[in-house]
Amino acid sequence: MAEEAGLDLVEVSPGAAPPVCRIMNFGKYRYELSKKHTSKHKTIDVKEVKIRPQITEHDLELKIKNIKRFLEEGDKAKVTMIFRGREIIYSSLAKRIFDRIRQEFADKANIEQEARLEGKHMIMVFSPK
Repeated sequence: MAEEAGLDLVEVSPGAAPPVCRIMNFGKYRYELSKKHTSKHKTIDVKEVKIRPQITEHDLELKIKNIKRFLEEGDKAKVTMIFRGREIIYSSLAKRIFDRIRQEFADKANIEQEARLEGKHMIMVFSPK
């Protein structure tokens, strides 16, 4: 019957008693199985936003808007403040900027890593709620 129809005889369930076979296109069946086994889970990426200690108000608002977009897309957001040369003396200013960012996302995101100084970088990581 399968040859007359131009199809294949496919054993669908070999473990059943009696084994279940079906007349179908084998290539299409394999495609359906591979499609079923691929995961539909989104991989979580870490998106980074870099800022400086002397960031202007407008630029900070723009960076906050980008962080908000990353979190809405389901990605983690990493905020990195880069100190160059002797700018490391502005660490108190950096803490104020990070406090402002933290207050902005208090109800929208979880703080995965608090702001901490690593060499000449201060890093904070947010994850979506």
